[in-house]
Formats: sequence, structure tokens, C-alpha cells
Amino acid sequence: MRRSIIALLHVGYWFLYGLLWALVILLVAAATRPANTTPLQTWRFIYFIGAFGIIPAILGFYTFYTWLFPQFLQRGKILALFLVGLAAAIGCGVLSAAIISVLFPDFSFFNDGLNSGSVITTMLAITAVLNGSVGLVIKGFISWYNETKLKEILSQKNFEMELALVKSQINPHFLFNTLNNIDVLIGKDAVRASLYLNKLSDIMRFMLYETKTEKIPLSKELAYIEKYIDLQRIRTATPNYVEYIVVGEVHDRLIEPMLFIPLVENAFKHSAMREKENAVQIHITIADNQLIFDCTNKYKEGAQDPQEYGGLGIALIQKRLLALYPKKHQLEISKNGDTYQVKLTLNQTWKSAAS
Repeated sequence: MRRSIIALLHVGYWFLYGLLWALVILLVAAATRPANTTPLQTWRFIYFIGAFGIIPAILGFYTFYTWLFPQFLQRGKILALFLVGLAAAIGCGVLSAAIISVLFPDFSFFNDGLNSGSVITTMLAITAVLNGSVGLVIKGFISWYNETKLKEILSQKNFEMELALVKSQINPHFLFNTLNNIDVLIGKDAVRASLYLNKLSDIMRFMLYETKTEKIPLSKELAYIEKYIDLQRIRTATPNYVEYIVVGEVHDRLIEPMLFIPLVENAFKHSAMREKENAVQIHITIADNQLIFDCTNKYKEGAQDPQEYGGLGIALIQKRLLALYPKKHQLEISKNGDTYQVKLTLNQTWKSAAS
């Protein structure tokens, strides 16, 4: 919690306590003031009553706040807190009585003997323990808030580290296979090999630089997917191995990076039927306030279940969707015959790069 907020809590409490004690002072002064007292005597009496309520309150509050809470309550030592708190309250009462006796010698608590002094000291101790209890509550609230905030920060940092790990990863099998395919293609069609090499370069540039911002143009995400698909096509002789369709206007809309790419990569990773047409189908539909990503892939018996499908990528994208699109998305992963299907629906008001 920021120091300004903590200071405001303290100021607010003492302001309210001061108002309450001012009311007490007015009532006591009206009820006990002798008829022939001078204005100076009246004010001195008011100061005495004010000191009677303020001094033990401050001593008790900050003794409990700064010492008893971290040493006992925060460590779960409840019995020790009770015993030491009782002793601390008595100590605050005695110290308050001594301070008030020095400030107001004509109002000494011990002029009438030990009995009257012990009664007054007990009253001061009660004031100290009441305010000390409030100090414990305020300190406990601040500590709870700070711990909750710290957990949120650590959770967010952990999530960002996991996401950064996923962003920085380029599937080594995909990279090596693509380089090998390009190497073979160089001897057959150097122009086409150069084209694919440029696409691979664009993909690596996208992974290294474009994904570091919170949002990127939707067109760049789709361009990455298209280039990735093109590089996958050179690994098979089936011309229509992949069906990739985008319906709707992209314009200059923005989207979070790496939202669809893990799903696309998983579709190819788990598709072991490269000889079939339309073994992988990726359909993206863009509307004014909705985007639907629908990806299916054929698989062979013995492939992973949908719950295992995608591993870390799926787990992270689910976390991201919960954070970025709370109650505004639907992610469905299903298995039907020899087909896996992943359907992601985003319901949002699109932001553009110009806005």
C-alpha cells in the first residue's frame, strides 16, 4: 500500500478520534466546571482532559501497531500477544500518568494515595488497549493488502515469464525441418527456395520483435499464420494439405500477440496425416464485434486427448483469455472421430491502430 494511503488512514482515524474526544471534553467541562473559575482555569482543565484521552491513545496505538503486531500477531503467537499486550497497556497507562503529572502538577493523580492513582492508571491503560486494538486492526488490514498485492504481482510476473518463454520459443523440429526442406529445394528451384527462406526470416523477426508489445495489428498475426502455413506446405506433396480461409475485413484492428499461433502450431504438430487433403483446416471469421477462430486437424489413433492437446500453450492461452477477455470468450476443444477441433470465439469491441 502506498505511504500516502497509509498516512491518510492514520490521519483519518485520529481526526475521528479527536472529534469524539472533543465531544467528551465538552460534556465533562459542562458538567464539572465550578461556577467561579476563570477562563484560564477552564482552558487548563480542558487541556488536562484532552491529555488524559490523547496521550495513552497515542502510546497504546503505536505500541500495538509497530511492536506487538509484527512480533506476535503476525507470527501467530496469540497467547503471547494477549499477555504482552496486557503488560504493554499497563505500561502505557503508567507512562501516561507520569507524563500528565509532569505537564499538570496541580492535577497529580497520586495526591490522594495509591488507590486513586491505580484507578486513574487503569482508566489510562484501558484507553491505551482500546486504541491499541484499533492499531492492530489497521496494521492487519495494511499487511493483508500488501500481501495480496504482492501475490498478484508475483502471479503476474510468473505469467509474464511463462508467456515470454512461449513467445521466445521457435519449435526446433519445425525450424530444422524447414531449413532442410529449403536446402533440398535450393538445388531444384532456387527462386522458390529464396522465397521460403524470406518467409522463415519474417517469422523469426516476428517472434523476436513484434510480440514484445501488448497489442499488434491483426494483419500481422494473420500474416504470420499464413507464412507459417506456407512453410508447412513444403513438407508435403499433397497440394491441398492445408485449408486456410479468412472471412471479413481486417482493416487496422489490433489484437494481443500470440493468441492464435500456439493453436495453429499444435494443429500441425498433432496432424500425422500429411497425405490427406484438408488435413488441417483453419477458418477465421471477422465481424464488427466478434472474431471466430476455428481450427481442425486430422489425427491418427493413439494421438493425445483434447485435454492434453497443446500442453503449455493451451494452458497459457486459457490464462491469457481469462485475463484479457473475462466473460467475453469461449474456447472449445473437442474430439470427433478422427478430428480435433479448437474453436475460439472472442466477443469484443475492436480497437484500431489509429485509436
